[in-house]
Formats: sequence, C-alpha cells, structure tokens
Amino acid sequence: MRAQAFCVLLFLSLACKRETPSVSDSSTVVASSTASTDTGSGSNPMTLKVTSSAFQQGASIPAKYTCEGQDISPPLAWAGAPGSAKSIALIVDDPDAPDPAKPQRVYVHWVLYNIPGGTSSLAENASKSSLPKGAVQGKNDWGKPEYGGPCPPIGRHRYFFKVYALDAELTGLSGATKADLERAMKGHVVDSGELMGTYQKSGTK
Repeated sequence: MRAQAFCVLLFLSLACKRETPSVSDSSTVVASSTASTDTGSGSNPMTLKVTSSAFQQGASIPAKYTCEGQDISPPLAWAGAPGSAKSIALIVDDPDAPDPAKPQRVYVHWVLYNIPGGTSSLAENASKSSLPKGAVQGKNDWGKPEYGGPCPPIGRHRYFFKVYALDAELTGLSGATKADLERAMKGHVVDSGELMGTYQKSGTK
C-alpha cells in the first residue's frame, strides 16, 4: 500500500509540474500578447522618413512658421510609404503644454487626413493654399480646421509632425479632432514616421 501511495503522489507531482509554466515561459506569453495589441499606430513600425527643408530633426522651428511669424505650415516630405497605402494622415502636436517643466496636456496644432496615398510632400503654407485634392483638415485645439503654429507661453516646447500611411480612405468624419482621427485610423495604419522640432518664444524663459 505504501508503495502504491508513493507512486500516486509522484505521478501527481510530475503532472502539476508540467502544467505550471516556468518564469521564462510566462514572460514570453505576456510579451507576445503586448506586442500583438493593435493600438492603431503604436503597433506598427515607424519606418517612414519625415523631413522638412525648413528645419532638421530636433532643431528649432523657424519663427516664420509660428505665431511670432507668418504662422504658416512648414514644408514637409516623407519617404518609404508602402505601396498598399491608400491615404496619408498627419497630426502635429505639442506634449509639453503649457510648461515643459510641468506638462499638463498635449496641444494639437494640425489634423489632416485623406491625403492621397501617392503623395510624398506638402508645400509650405499647404494648410491655407495648396492642399492635395481630397485632403481634409480636422480641428486643432483652437477649434479651427487649419494649421496653427507653435506659440508656447513658457519654455522650449517640442512639436511632433506625425505622418501615418493608411490602407484605406477615411469616411464618416466631420470636423474631426485628433481623437476622432485616431479612432478612425485604428486598425488601418500600415506605417508611420515623425519629425520633431522645437520652439521657444522670444522674451520667454
């Protein structure tokens, strides 16, 4: 009887050990689940190269494109969009508002979508004079369907020009905000890229 009982206990112990994942197995499952989550843009590689002839990555944005100048949209270009892209979307925002030392919100400066998929650039002042046919401007945080340039009240802020290649044209949007556009793009982003420039108003600290 003792021998039989020992054999039963040994069998149960081995069975439980096989069903309990090791620490490394558990970590692999969590990592895999996280990587496959579709956030609409974050789960896709950022391989589009976004540039501007007006400023370099991480450099200061010329005053011409801010509230202290002509407040017009800067020239932009992007390369590497996949052939499957049916449209391009653009979001320009500032994560440092109102004070980079104590940021409280992301301020949206430009929302643009349904740029034809074959487009690879936007001319200077495109927001007001030369948008590609079919492109639609959503509302910025001033409530206007146009580009609004950097105008930070304090400190040097970062401005991200984010370009998204989508596998579809977006429908059903009217007066779209950044949040509206992000919801509509969910599941349609095939690639993305960004350009970051900075700006600090003259006379501010």
